[in-house]
Amino acid sequence: MAVGANAGVDAGTEVPGLAGVPLLGSLFELKSDSLGTYLRARQRHGDVVRITAGPPGLRAELYCVFSPEGAQQVLASEAANFRKENPFYQEVRESFGNGLLTSQDEDYLRQRRLVQPLFTRRRVDGYAGAVAAETASVLAAWEEAPDGVVDVSDEMMHLALRAVARILFGTDVETTADVVARCFPVITDYVLRRGYSPANIPRHWPTPGNKRAAAAMDELYGVCDKIIAERRGAGADSPGEDLLTLLAAAKSSDDGEFDAGELRDQILIFLLAGHETTATSLCFALHLLARHPEQQDRAREEISRVLGDRTPEAADLDRLPYLTQVLKEAMRLYPAAPVIGRKAVAATRIGEYAIPAGADVILAPWVTHRHPGHWPDPDRFDPERFTPEAEAARPRYAWFPFGGGPRACIGQHFSMLESVIALAMILRAYEFEAVDTEIPVGAGITLRTNGPARCRVSRLDSRLDDSRQDG
Repeated sequence: MAVGANAGVDAGTEVPGLAGVPLLGSLFELKSDSLGTYLRARQRHGDVVRITAGPPGLRAELYCVFSPEGAQQVLASEAANFRKENPFYQEVRESFGNGLLTSQDEDYLRQRRLVQPLFTRRRVDGYAGAVAAETASVLAAWEEAPDGVVDVSDEMMHLALRAVARILFGTDVETTADVVARCFPVITDYVLRRGYSPANIPRHWPTPGNKRAAAAMDELYGVCDKIIAERRGAGADSPGEDLLTLLAAAKSSDDGEFDAGELRDQILIFLLAGHETTATSLCFALHLLARHPEQQDRAREEISRVLGDRTPEAADLDRLPYLTQVLKEAMRLYPAAPVIGRKAVAATRIGEYAIPAGADVILAPWVTHRHPGHWPDPDRFDPERFTPEAEAARPRYAWFPFGGGPRACIGQHFSMLESVIALAMILRAYEFEAVDTEIPVGAGITLRTNGPARCRVSRLDSRLDDSRQDG
């Protein structure tokens, strides 16, 4: 039984702790393989586990929650008690601004109210053409791939970045995509180093790392500020339907409008969340299908039957249920946000376990999505797990790649739209065979590949032409 944070919490059962080394706890385990450490913690101690890391005086104490019911409590039923106040989120704020991902309280509610009308299903469906155009460009480039081999991790990152940049910036896609591709890796690595370090030097100290990150942020902020100024200068005469133009025009009598700094914060967060997450889902969907030819053929048969030779549209999402199941299963095994952090404001209980006020709480979709109580043979790729009947039989938070509760990802429909359209076009054009059978991964701001994800691609219409000539 879960007791509310403000309902007079009793002591509860002490949370079991993961054994570590003297003085440093599980510091080295978390630094070398955090996702594996969380998996082992659940296997050894159950659904609520305490992990300590770091030397005395700088030690972090993490309360890890792995059950769907616990995730629902943290993200939904007691969401007000679990805030984005840990060092990691502070580093994201300082580098990428106080947009929807990091803002809280009235700032967050105001931003959400201003942004929500731009993310209705009807509005998002209008971006299908931009996604299809960028996917077609990637497919054309693959015809020149050396030996027919492509790294789907790199390629899907390129595709997702180009698509979100086109939707955000319209005709300014070329400049912005190049700057983001160059600057984002520098900034995200900087955020990760600082966010998970027990102590940091001030950002203004002129160390090489600080100077590299500052230069990258200056370049990225500069291009965003320049385009924002141009949009605002155009005013009502601007005919643009790109997301930045719409954000600049967003206003209400109660919430006012975004100033230039707030616009930049929203754009940076949309760039961060809007391309890395979708790229991860597409990368692993393709790589899993490359290793499972039967499921690849089934998905391709559905695509061919529904689409024929025409370009997919937003309305096709509901007509491609098996392809959607493939994507959901890829997001189960490789959730783009594998770890979610919160801080408990008040003492509460999760199940029988006491969570103290001020505790750093970790949710791990990477672990919950592999919970054997809800996912038989959890490491097996099986899109049939996501038939409507199978989904209805599971707890709501057995699968939560987009978070949940009042802070669920505002862009989840856009992510599914982009992923289904891109995957349909890719599988219709090419057959995939895995070159790298295993891909090492790690937890960054989003899930990241720590090695290549190469596939051999064969163009299907070329093979058909060859077979006709042989006949």
